[in-house]
Amino acid sequence: MDTDKPLVGVIMGSASDAGVMKGCVDVLKEMKIPSEVKILSAHRTPEQTREYAATAAKRGVQVIIAGAGWAAHLAGAVAAQTTLPVIGIPIDSSPLNGMDALLSTVQMPSGIPVATVALGKGGAKNAAVLAAQILALKYPPIEEEVSRYRKALTLAASERIDSWDDKER
Repeated sequence: MDTDKPLVGVIMGSASDAGVMKGCVDVLKEMKIPSEVKILSAHRTPEQTREYAATAAKRGVQVIIAGAGWAAHLAGAVAAQTTLPVIGIPIDSSPLNGMDALLSTVQMPSGIPVATVALGKGGAKNAAVLAAQILALKYPPIEEEVSRYRKALTLAASERIDSWDDKER
């Protein structure tokens, strides 16, 4: 790839979300996709969040992944400030086990979409894969990485099945 600039912005509402968001960053690294990671909050740092979203495209970011728990307005607040694709990860950190985050992330008004993935760690990994699939439309090396990643998943699933004993079936 011909860019050292981050293509994906990964943001989270709090440092406490880092354990979930690590899977996202790890998948992006595995696929060799340049990214940047920031802690921004729709509620605690609204001006910095607005500025980040409004200037991301100028800095070369092409997809933003936003993970947040509780009321989780981060992805929507970012989507309101940019025309870049925004992928929201609802984090299951609240007493409601993430249902509040899920609804706040998925229920966006018409015209301001947020692609929403599953709650928690699985969703964080899927957000990275979805960002890679979006970027693969423009960057053939990323398309190759997505194909390689999917083949590795298939192989891993096949190996698990092949390892069963007849007694376990």
